[in-house]
Parts: sequence; C-alpha cells; structure tokens
Amino acid sequence: MIEKTVVTSMPSAPQADLRVQRLVESPSYRQADEDLAFLQRPEMCGVRLQLDYWKAEELLQRHQIDHTVVVYGSTRLVEPGVAQQRLETAQQALDNAPVDPLCKRNVMVAQRVLEKSTYNTVACELGRLIGRAEATLTLPKLTVVTGGGPGIMEAANRGAFESGSASVGFNISLPHEQLPNPYLTPDLCFRFHYFAIRKLHLLERAKAAVFFPGGYGTCDELFEVLTLLQTGKIKPLPVLLVGERFWRQAFDVQFLIDEGMIAASDADLFCIAETAQQIWQIIVQWYERSNTQG
Repeated sequence: MIEKTVVTSMPSAPQADLRVQRLVESPSYRQADEDLAFLQRPEMCGVRLQLDYWKAEELLQRHQIDHTVVVYGSTRLVEPGVAQQRLETAQQALDNAPVDPLCKRNVMVAQRVLEKSTYNTVACELGRLIGRAEATLTLPKLTVVTGGGPGIMEAANRGAFESGSASVGFNISLPHEQLPNPYLTPDLCFRFHYFAIRKLHLLERAKAAVFFPGGYGTCDELFEVLTLLQTGKIKPLPVLLVGERFWRQAFDVQFLIDEGMIAASDADLFCIAETAQQIWQIIVQWYERSNTQG
C-alpha cells in the first residue's frame, strides 16, 4: 500500500534535492529493460521467453546459419584416453578396497564408458565431415549444432572447429554450472534459461538429427523429435541413432510395436549407424531420394 504524504510546507532546497535523489533511486524509476528484479518476476515469463528466443535468433540470422545437423549425446562419453585414465583410477581404488561394492560398480561403469568412448571419436569425425562438405544440388551447406557442453557435444564441435567451419553451441543454465566447450565459434555460443526455447532453436534449422548414446537428456530430446515427426509438427528429416548395441537395449521399439503403443511404420522414423561415414552417407542419400521423389 502506498503511503500518503501530507504536505504542510514547501521543502527547502536541500530537502528537495534529497527527495529527488530518493525518487531517482526508487525501483519504480528504473527503466523496465534495466530492472532485473522486474524482469525476473513470474508475471514477466512471457517477456523472458521472447528474449531467450530472440537473442540467439538475431545472431544466427546475422551469421547466416540457415541449415544444421544437430548432434546429441552424453556429456560422459569423453575421449578414449580420458576414459582409460578414469578406468585406471577406479581400478586403483578397487585394489585398495577389493570388497567395496561401490568401487566394484565404479570399475564396471568405467569399463562400459571406455567401450563407448569410441563414439567420441566418431562424433569428432562426423563434425569434420559436415564442416568440410560443400553445398550440393540436393543438400545446402550444413553447420554443426550441439548443446554446447562436454562429451559427445564437444567432440562434434571440435570436428567442425578443426575443419574451419562454424561451430554452434546452445548451452543451458543449470544448478551446477555447465561451461561451454572450447570448440565453439565465439559469436555462436549461446546460453538459454528455458529448455523449451533451447529445444526450439536446436530443431528450427535442422536438416538431420544425430543421437549418440546418452542419458535422460538425450532420450528426452530423441523422443521429442520422434513425436514431432510422428505428429507432423516438423518437416521430415533423417534421424540417426549411433550405436546399435546401446540403442537396441535403451529403446526397445519392437516392444512398443508389439504392445500396440506405436504403429509398425513408426520404426521407420529413424535408422541406426555406427561410423561417421555411414551417418554422413545416410544424410546425403536421404536428401537425394527426397529431391527425386519431390
């Protein structure tokens, strides 16, 4: 409630100056676009959503990032050398405590991660292939886009970076700060507050979506892409799952079909690949067929 002030006499010059100073320092006097407390109010969510979208959109347009390949995957799938070191560290801990169940589990997990660390190399090779590829009659010049973090994302960005191509990262604000990987083009390294806006940007220019092994985040994004394709909310595009052994267990499509939860044709929304060359060939051939049929 605003307090009413009863004026009994005109203020002196010093008093007037003091009152003006207090008015200038009042939050109500602060410009709306400079008032963080105001912008962070729940009622301003719509404005923040627009800002989250348009800051990245303006820069993407300015740098002519029009067509992308989005690479998804785990932050935990590091380079083979790093994975080997982590396994050795876990093994040393187990040697010091051979009956500790946590140490045993850590060794098992480290071994599994080491086995899949080859996909870090595949992601880097894929980024390099995409970065070096020129536009063709059926496929425009493509840019590598990732979530901007470590692991598979860093590997794909590194490949694009080493090829001399633009390398885009859409990072996200998290409770435990996730820094961008070092292989992003400076003007194309973004940080979003809202997952929804980040996901929108990841797909808005996508000509292909490539999913390496990952956890909840990767699976969430995979199911969203498949749902958008299934419901016709986005234009058809090739979706590739990298690593047959992993995905056959993590995503049992045949079970969903047998249970009547999806149509048999829904299994055609994606395909499986193992190498960077296979992934790239599938993308190229998909657009060659699409152009012929169109």
